[in-house]
Amino acid sequence: MKSLSFHFCVLIIFGSLLIPAICHGHDSHSQKPHKHVPLFVFGDSLFDPGNNLYLNTSHKEASAYWPYGETFFKRPTGRLSDGRLVPDFIAEFMELPLTTAYLQPGTHRFTHGSNFASGGAGVLADTHPGTISLPLQLSYFKNVVKQLKQKLGEVKTKKLLMRAVYLFSIGGNDYFGFYMKNQNASQSSQTQFVGMVIRNLTNALEEIYQIGGRKIAFQNVGPLGCVPTNRAKTGNGACAEEASAMAKMHNAALANVLKNLQTRLPRFKYSIFDYYNTLSDKINHPSKYGFKEGKSACCGSGAYRANNCGGQGVGGTTTKFELCSIPGDYVWFDGGHTTERANRQLAELLWNGTPNCTAPHNIKQLFGHME
Repeated sequence: MKSLSFHFCVLIIFGSLLIPAICHGHDSHSQKPHKHVPLFVFGDSLFDPGNNLYLNTSHKEASAYWPYGETFFKRPTGRLSDGRLVPDFIAEFMELPLTTAYLQPGTHRFTHGSNFASGGAGVLADTHPGTISLPLQLSYFKNVVKQLKQKLGEVKTKKLLMRAVYLFSIGGNDYFGFYMKNQNASQSSQTQFVGMVIRNLTNALEEIYQIGGRKIAFQNVGPLGCVPTNRAKTGNGACAEEASAMAKMHNAALANVLKNLQTRLPRFKYSIFDYYNTLSDKINHPSKYGFKEGKSACCGSGAYRANNCGGQGVGGTTTKFELCSIPGDYVWFDGGHTTERANRQLAELLWNGTPNCTAPHNIKQLFGHME
């Protein structure tokens, strides 16, 4: 019998703060649907399975080098972790193959879905130019829809798109960028920027709905100030609270937007996983979840091993870095990305979490709902 994994979290949803509670995933991961359900993934480095390896950038991604991928794949795959990412586990629970990068050469089975996520990508097109921003990811999705229509016809494609789950993790890079450029920004300018990100995100969701998407799942923005890279920059090991505050503003606005879309759009259903508070609790209380270290990374150099995992710098320079012996003892693999073990725990809550962590539906409930 499988053991239940328990997680302590607080969910900020629909602008209100709920009482802390134990949230957990149930035993069973999969259920046999009457029809096949594809998974389309949009996002940033937390969900990128290797798209950035195929971009025409001036230097290779760190994820192209050892020790990335060592735990599961035994080689680098472009994933910024020692192994699988959250969408890989969600695909497994949905009885699909591992998510493949849209830009990866070769034949793709788009009837299973596709992964458009890109390390560094933002909701806004000018966040990290050269990555695959959300507008560009949306254009790639439209290309997939065209190919599906050519293969299956209009009617079957529409039904497939209505059954599909659309999984998102995006926004963090927009706020990282804003924070780095505007560390003393006023509250009003922060609010204005969050509003701009949310409007652009809302437009993208409405466009997916118009194309046929009905089931949207979000991993909300995490505690940006508490990633090892930002913790190292504060000088005293504390979290950079201004960055985390913008993430909280975004998450509250996102919850309101999705609730509004459900009210306005017939048959629109959604899920929000409270990544912010779930990850915060792992960072602050690692032993509750079977980890030994929640603040420092497994791989890297300097304070909190926050930098240089893989040792590859801009222009091909190499730097020394340290590597822990057991990545599964750590919440963080590098300065901004979680280990495969943490990713599995997060994915289980996205898939099967109770309403105080994943609401108003979890992905298993979206997955089981047939159009």
